[in-house]
Amino acid sequence: MRLESKPTPLATALAIAAALSVAGSAQAADLKSATAAQARGLIGQHLTTLQADAGDVFQVRDTVVDRDGTGHVRFERSYRGLRVIGGDVVAKTQRGQLRAAQLTLRSAQRPSLVARISREAAAIEAGARFDGKLVQVHRNERVIYARGAQPVLAYEVTLQGEDTRKHSGFVTYYVDATSGKVLDAQDQLQTAAAVGTGKTYYYGNLSIATDQKSATRFDLIDTTRGNGAVYDAKGAAISNLFDILFATWGATLFTDTDNTWGNNALSDRATVATDVHYGVGATWDYFKNVHGRNGLYNDGVGIKSYAHTNFKRADGSTTGVNAAYFALTKVMFYGDGDAARGFGPIVGIDVAGHEMSHGVNAATANLAYSGDAGGLNEANSDIFGTLVEFYANHPNDPGDYRIGEIMRSGGLAFRDMYNQGADGKSFNCYIPGGFDPSQGAGGAHDPHYTSGVGNRFFYLLAEGAVVPAGSGLTPAQLVCNGDTAIAGIGRDKAGKIWYRALTTKFTSSTSYPQARAATLAAAAELYGAGSAEQTAVARAWSAAAVN
Repeated sequence: MRLESKPTPLATALAIAAALSVAGSAQAADLKSATAAQARGLIGQHLTTLQADAGDVFQVRDTVVDRDGTGHVRFERSYRGLRVIGGDVVAKTQRGQLRAAQLTLRSAQRPSLVARISREAAAIEAGARFDGKLVQVHRNERVIYARGAQPVLAYEVTLQGEDTRKHSGFVTYYVDATSGKVLDAQDQLQTAAAVGTGKTYYYGNLSIATDQKSATRFDLIDTTRGNGAVYDAKGAAISNLFDILFATWGATLFTDTDNTWGNNALSDRATVATDVHYGVGATWDYFKNVHGRNGLYNDGVGIKSYAHTNFKRADGSTTGVNAAYFALTKVMFYGDGDAARGFGPIVGIDVAGHEMSHGVNAATANLAYSGDAGGLNEANSDIFGTLVEFYANHPNDPGDYRIGEIMRSGGLAFRDMYNQGADGKSFNCYIPGGFDPSQGAGGAHDPHYTSGVGNRFFYLLAEGAVVPAGSGLTPAQLVCNGDTAIAGIGRDKAGKIWYRALTTKFTSSTSYPQARAATLAAAAELYGAGSAEQTAVARAWSAAAVN
């Protein structure tokens, strides 16, 4: 069920949320039946909770309806025409009553809307933080930045330029419109019918769904999964939006005459395309069969994937050792690896699961890509990428908690979820005060480093303090608080708790402590308050130092 996504004042937004739980599975038109009296009653009861005033306008962005009619309606917020970054709300309704509102906005105060610095000055401040050659300012507009202790007027400045070792060529900065201080930095390129035969590189020969156009024309389009398609990017190098548009315009859809794709070797460009096709299909099936989600955006629409992509480096060279999801255009890119450095094509199934899960996040909580939320964003993709690998259960790539190990020589992995800090940069344990948004996008608190806290939590929740075979660790090295007696509840339950928290409770600025509260609430809703599952959630977070 979809709601009309048009801006609404608070009264109408809450009325729609209330009507949702009454209507159950009714069509969107029926949701307009909420009366003005209902709306006034909800406002009177929950105005303080929502920290809103007459200047706030809400827009329905996503809905989830439980079988018992409980509704979870996600709203984006604006204030006097300015988008409120971190002001999004998830409203929970039952029987026409608003029961709870999940939000991370910490104050009901609103800032002065008079800027003391200009857009040009804000762009200069953002440009000073951009670590590579700057090509253009893609966007520069005033917003309310509400991810801190107090909302402030800010400029949202998105810069395009050359990729660097610290970040891609497409980065958004939030600059305080009063002081000129950079408050936040977020990398926007988030990296990680007919039945044919796919001769894949990693997974052998597989039956794959394709699209038959004629007796001698088949396209690598999965008509059974929203018409998701795989294209040949032909080695195009990407870093920013211009590159991405150029790469997609110049790419060609993989086609074939006999519906047999690839030759199990890199001499045929279709080989790795079938690995991508397989991973995308397995990810689609996991979310649909386990969580009832019909595509990344729950709209039944498949994703376009681009094999044979290169990624620009700061020195102007390119690398194939990467994969990325780009939310702005809802597409994915996969590199060819680097044999000289021991990297095979970056098309393993956990990579497909990881990248597609960035799309699921973008469609639901839309966790920001900096601070605690950035770590949760990346951990979310590692968690679901791992669950997809276990779900596929392919003998060539059995499920584990190691990301990308099939693609590296010697069985190495890009990271181990239970001990991500082994790289010398990542965090296994949460730090006092949390992670600083201004140190994102290649800084010390880059989301690829801060995700280790969420990854460790999930491993402990699913498996307990059980040492993975061959890791060389001790139980004490798996926990941050000495609690080596933690028992896991299994991947299925852990995954369902995480998914429910993501889709019904997390907001764009959720912190690690708030994620703890959200997953505790999700566990109570799924398995009961005080249940063994809820207790395990609490102990696993504590063992990652999130209290």
